[in-house]
Amino acid sequence: MYLNIYKIGGNVIDDPQKLETFLDMFCHAREKKILVHGGGKLASELCQQLGIKVQMEEGRRITDSMTLRVAVMVYAGWINKNLVSSLISRGCLALGLSGADGRCIITRKRDRGPVDFGYVGDMDKNSVDAVFIQRLLHHGLVPVFSPITCSSSGQLLNTNADTIVSALALAFRSIYTVRLQYVFDRDGVCCPGSDSPLPLLSRTQYEKLRNQGIVSDGMIPKIENALKALEQGVEEVYIGNTCIQL
Repeated sequence: MYLNIYKIGGNVIDDPQKLETFLDMFCHAREKKILVHGGGKLASELCQQLGIKVQMEEGRRITDSMTLRVAVMVYAGWINKNLVSSLISRGCLALGLSGADGRCIITRKRDRGPVDFGYVGDMDKNSVDAVFIQRLLHHGLVPVFSPITCSSSGQLLNTNADTIVSALALAFRSIYTVRLQYVFDRDGVCCPGSDSPLPLLSRTQYEKLRNQGIVSDGMIPKIENALKALEQGVEEVYIGNTCIQL
């Protein structure tokens, strides 16, 4: 039995037409499914309006205490519930969740390194409670995850949505045949000067494109998490229409 796990980011969330097209497609997918979403530009816009400095490092948000408040309000609140209500209107029995709900995704605060990311969550081996989420799927519910998790001590953490979707895929790989799909505003991973996506992208190709600066910013965590998922047994991974291969 297939489980389709979809991830959408800001480039879809911030574009009403692309979002409507995706939600229509998502609702028509008959297999069991999970949706994980990012935050779009709304969090950055609200931070700027509140005078909170927006800090990014290779596509990942640095989250101090005030930025965390904004992230929780925007990601787990406004965006998550708007997606859920849009899916409900299409007849999809969606359930909006953060990792804190039901203790279903427990993370740990990222260790300080050369860059202090602040209140950012990292996954451990057993971060995902697959049994809890499988019960929801069994009852016909469609989980819609925001990129907010919490630690075992109850600290809310801003966690990269690409990391969450990869961890979910790994947690379910022994239960379902997992197809992981990253959906964004392009048809796939494209090379400069071409609008046509690469049909396949291997690790060797990715490393070459990254070293050349062709793949950068938010695409880096997408591809790295996709490769990690494949290495650990996920059957199929797509970024747009580009099939990622080892």
